[in-house]
Amino acid sequence: MKTYFSRRSLIALGALALASTTAFTSVQAEMLDVEKDELKFGFIKLTDMAPLAIAYENGYFEDEGLFVTLEPQANWKVLLDRVITGDLDGAHMLAGQPLAATIGFGTKAHIVTPFSMDLNGNGITVSNEIWDLMKPHLEMDADGKPVHPIKADALKKVVDGFKAEGRPFNMGMVFPVSTHNYELRYWLASGDIHPGFYSPTDVSGQINADALLSVTPPPQMPATLEAGTIDGYCVGEPWNQAAVFKGIGVPVITDYEIWKNNPEKVFGLTKEFTEENPNTTLALTKALIRAAQWLDENDNANRMEAVEILARSEYVGADVEVIANSMTGTFEYEKGDKRDVPDFNVFFRYFATYPYYSDAVWYLTQMRRWGQIAEPKSDAWFDEIARSVYLPDIYLQAAQMLVDEGHVAAADFPFDTDGYRAPTPAEDIIDGIAYDGRAPNDYLNSLSIGLKGDEMVGG
Repeated sequence: MKTYFSRRSLIALGALALASTTAFTSVQAEMLDVEKDELKFGFIKLTDMAPLAIAYENGYFEDEGLFVTLEPQANWKVLLDRVITGDLDGAHMLAGQPLAATIGFGTKAHIVTPFSMDLNGNGITVSNEIWDLMKPHLEMDADGKPVHPIKADALKKVVDGFKAEGRPFNMGMVFPVSTHNYELRYWLASGDIHPGFYSPTDVSGQINADALLSVTPPPQMPATLEAGTIDGYCVGEPWNQAAVFKGIGVPVITDYEIWKNNPEKVFGLTKEFTEENPNTTLALTKALIRAAQWLDENDNANRMEAVEILARSEYVGADVEVIANSMTGTFEYEKGDKRDVPDFNVFFRYFATYPYYSDAVWYLTQMRRWGQIAEPKSDAWFDEIARSVYLPDIYLQAAQMLVDEGHVAAADFPFDTDGYRAPTPAEDIIDGIAYDGRAPNDYLNSLSIGLKGDEMVGG
């Protein structure tokens, strides 16, 4: 656990002493009058919590007058519950968590985000047994290595074989409203493998399923796979690379290959916190933006330093080599098959930290597609919920302050956006279906598997 003790009064005295010297900077002069300076933030042990670790280690929180404790959490449910109760002031969250809580799927609470933490960063891994069964159905290149991306069509033959033997096919994901659940479902469905529906009376997510998906906390994924409890999983790093290093599984596809530059985690807070502590919210957003910029600057020049920080037990607590295998621009699939994937982890490029409404809408479409949103919703409803949870106005205010202070360039931010990304073209998504956040129902109707129109799950 990391902590700073509040020294706000000392900092104020120090600032007065410095005010008469040329060393006094604009950052100090324009420090926000934060309403709450001692904060506790939660995270799960994944490499994409990096903006929090870097904001702490590089002193960006302290630059804003914030004294922060970073505390790892046992699982995503505990993390969300502790933010809702106020035990945590905010947290590294699954992007689906603020949305699901706000609409009342699971726990009901108004959770918001002014900051998206990253793009990409996940993978799907299968056991050695499943990989051996898939390989005869894969296209190989001249060197005898699989052609990527590997589509779920090859896995379908394996799943059909399990079904013929009366054997269940089990896969792990980290939480019902996680990106990992939706990405795994997306990939499976693109290969005509039904991942199952949710309903108001059955929240297992396994109604009519060809592959049975269940929750496993990220750090436990490799051990659960090794024990044979699951046949594969979708998780963030370093837990796919851990399977490679342990020799127990093979990552078959990254989420970058499922949807190029897809949104991942967010930083979540209660709506009440942002309303009661507007300057504190701005200050922490500023610190996180600076951390994200540092992680990507100069073509990822700082990544190895970040890896060494994340490897510490108080953060991710995995071996440096395991974290570096994906964090530094490569990704290892089958042992020895390491390939360049420079955008596997993106923290700042491509406006990664801006909380786009269209990202929120995509998560909501997946909730509707699989029955977590049981009834049909209008396009206007999707937009309304996105705007109630994602807070780009706060983000842009923080960004403008950083531009004025000389920390970042104005060109690094989408100041002229309406909050929606341009549609993702068909060639950037594994099933060849384009996504436009402004037309969520048209998008749902274009997907072959899943709820659309007025359809509902009958149980």
